[in-house]
Amino acid sequence: MNIKSFFGKIIAKRDVALTKKWSTNPVETQHKVLHQLLKTAANTAFGKDHHFSKINNYEDFKAQIPVRDYEDLKPYVERVKNGEKDVLWKGSPLYFAKTSGTTSGAKYIPLTKESLGYQIKAAKSALLHYIIDSGNHHFINGKMIFLQGSPELDMKPKVPNGRLSGIVANFVPSYLQSNRLPSYKTNCIEDWDKKVNTIIEETLPEDMRLISGIPSWVQVYFERLQEKTGKTICEIFPNFSLFVFGGVNYEPYRKKFEELIGKKVDSLELYPASEGFIAFQDKQDEKGLLLLLDYGIFYEFIPADEFYDEDPTRISLRQVKMDINYVLILNTNAGLWGYNIGDTVAFTSLEPYRIIVTGRIKHFTSAFGEHVIAKEVEEAIRLAMQQCTEVELSEFTVAPQTEPSEGLPYHEWLIEFATEAKDTALFTQLIDESLQAQNSYYKDLIEGKILRQLKISSLPKGTFHKYMKSQGKLGGQNKIPRLANDRKIADYLVKN
Repeated sequence: MNIKSFFGKIIAKRDVALTKKWSTNPVETQHKVLHQLLKTAANTAFGKDHHFSKINNYEDFKAQIPVRDYEDLKPYVERVKNGEKDVLWKGSPLYFAKTSGTTSGAKYIPLTKESLGYQIKAAKSALLHYIIDSGNHHFINGKMIFLQGSPELDMKPKVPNGRLSGIVANFVPSYLQSNRLPSYKTNCIEDWDKKVNTIIEETLPEDMRLISGIPSWVQVYFERLQEKTGKTICEIFPNFSLFVFGGVNYEPYRKKFEELIGKKVDSLELYPASEGFIAFQDKQDEKGLLLLLDYGIFYEFIPADEFYDEDPTRISLRQVKMDINYVLILNTNAGLWGYNIGDTVAFTSLEPYRIIVTGRIKHFTSAFGEHVIAKEVEEAIRLAMQQCTEVELSEFTVAPQTEPSEGLPYHEWLIEFATEAKDTALFTQLIDESLQAQNSYYKDLIEGKILRQLKISSLPKGTFHKYMKSQGKLGGQNKIPRLANDRKIADYLVKN
């Protein structure tokens, strides 16, 4: 047995034992986490504004700390960006993870020494749990590739910023550096086409055993490997045994992946976010991801169907139930308080607590990790109609087409026009360009040739009326969702 495998199994056993300790005392663990968060941040500006020193229990906590999204927290974040210390968390964050915003540009999510430490610990722990659960420790001895953002950071602000995956890439443990690909130089390439081609050249001669990334990006890598060699992935990398992913649902891709790979391989799902590492798959044969209760995050939950009520139910872990769709609220050791991450989750197990990600609290399309929201599509079509002034529409919705009969996947815009565009190609192009301008993830997918330009499908007049009637939702306050992350509505509209 290779020395890395030998020590990997020993470390894995210890890690699993530690997990069992906190996962079998979940409520007590979360209580301790909350107490430590409040104690550490009591003398921050936020802690003083919200009377942390007077909070004695969870009811006090809810009374003092409202649920917020990024826009609500932004005034505090701006103070941190300007160099002020002890605002949301003690001292200053090490970095900001820069992500696409929903209403006012980019979001800057603080990463502190404590939160970043737990991000790295959780990623390592996920692999260690996999070793114990599967018995597969052989991947440690080969090469591992992590398809991710550039590790280069913007160092000009008072707090450096960059993409989370790029920041974490700077903290790969020394014992994995010799196994890790691509090289730092290659990882810094911004042009996706060039980056993939360079990664292929680096990895082709290597003993690749673990491959990680968002499924849509990894699929491009696999397809280009196959184009170059004429072989399946398992013929190129016979020891490849583990695919690690996060960010989107793998199931729509699984069949295509197995075709490209030439065999079934284990998959390991992670639930990392800039706001914190929330969960990972600890069992291959269990539905759901283990909720990380001792990783610097105190969780709260609001039933999704109550979220927009004036006084929604807001609960801690102690009160959650199975199979209810909850909006996930975070309180973290990076200084996010009552923070609505925007995700919805449901519990698949309460002993231990395991979750699945069920979507976003707002309608969205993110089959490829693009996180396109209603505001973006509505703005895109509005701007296109300003130039194509003849266009009038009755209704529209957007859905992903993940399995087209030919060519790349795309977003399908199903539109019921009152008056169609004189130049449909121009109208389509204007919408697509506007969407790219608003959403950097969508632009990356287009430029990376993972998605092609959106396609407009013109529907007969009365189509949406008939659909709503068939669903018993005609009239009143019922509305057609602007976006969906599946094709349930789209396929019905096309078929009927």
